[in-house]
Amino acid sequence: MLRPLLRGTTYTRLLHLWVPMFLVSVWLFIDMSRPWVPALLVVPVGLIPAVRMGEGVQAQLLLLPPDERDSGISTAHSPTWRDRWRTVLWLEIRLVLGAAAVYATVWLPVTSVDLVSTALGHPQHDDNPLLWHLDPPWLYGVLAPLPLIALYATVLGLGHVITAVARRLLGPSAAEQLAALEERTEQLLERTRIARELHDSIGHALTVAVVQAGAARAAGDPAFTERALDAIEETGRAALTDLERVLGVLREAERPVSSRPTLVDAERLLESARASGAKVDAEVTGAVDAVPGPVSREGYRILQESLTNVLRHAGAVPVRVRIEVSRGTLALDVRNPLPAAPPGPGQGSGLRGIRERAALLGGRARTGPAEGDWQVRAELPLR
Repeated sequence: MLRPLLRGTTYTRLLHLWVPMFLVSVWLFIDMSRPWVPALLVVPVGLIPAVRMGEGVQAQLLLLPPDERDSGISTAHSPTWRDRWRTVLWLEIRLVLGAAAVYATVWLPVTSVDLVSTALGHPQHDDNPLLWHLDPPWLYGVLAPLPLIALYATVLGLGHVITAVARRLLGPSAAEQLAALEERTEQLLERTRIARELHDSIGHALTVAVVQAGAARAAGDPAFTERALDAIEETGRAALTDLERVLGVLREAERPVSSRPTLVDAERLLESARASGAKVDAEVTGAVDAVPGPVSREGYRILQESLTNVLRHAGAVPVRVRIEVSRGTLALDVRNPLPAAPPGPGQGSGLRGIRERAALLGGRARTGPAEGDWQVRAELPLR
């Protein structure tokens, strides 16, 4: 029972209950016959959007323990009229509970002192509303601890009640909860994108390096070997840049994603595939540089994964790449001759990643055999 008396939160909650009563006491000096006027004045005050922020900050500091001050109570302005009326209701309840706290903290200790004084034979004070007449007088001494116990229970009880009401009325609104959910979802999606990008960029670089090294060894031509080493070096540098950027995103959750490669940089992928021995026939139609950033970045990764799969499963074969921007849609089409043992339509994390990237943007992707070729086709809406 004594443990709550050693907690600072017990006394800060009591202070929080007292604060509005200071303003009420000022009004009572002006006109004591109308004590209900402060309750009317808080209505227009609560409708001010910034009041909710001030009340939330004060409630977090005084009502919550230090390890809970980041949860349960909002410190934002009132975004809607519903939240403003919730703030008004909060202020009204705070006045009522504050009045109860002041009444208890004033009259209960006074009552305990009066009981002891009466038990010692001093005249009883008639102005104490909590004091009653008892006979014999020694009963006053027996009952003297009761007001202090009631004070203890009242202070703790009102502190818990005001905290629960604050969580309810000053807690996040539906719009704020939705915004927090969207932020959390975006963080999870970002981590998923990071995993995909690591798979795409590093997998592409390793595939190019393996293909180039094998081709150089089989060719036995110093000039070809020199070109292969140059391609491996360039691809490795690009992969290291991608890796450094992805690790930077992991270290800095709020780092912008604008530094990611987009379809404007697609020529780098095509040249890398050509350097690996693939005969790439590319055709770009439409304003690729006008494609929105998120769509262009995901399109680049889809193209990268498609070329990586070609080099990994089919080798140095002719590849036809079509990039078309028209009618509010970005279309990517990558075709190559079917390898001896083509992967099934549902196999491989790369193919699954392509479909997931397209679905993430509200588009669709198809991977599988088509007219004697292996085809990857993705259609992404520009909006």
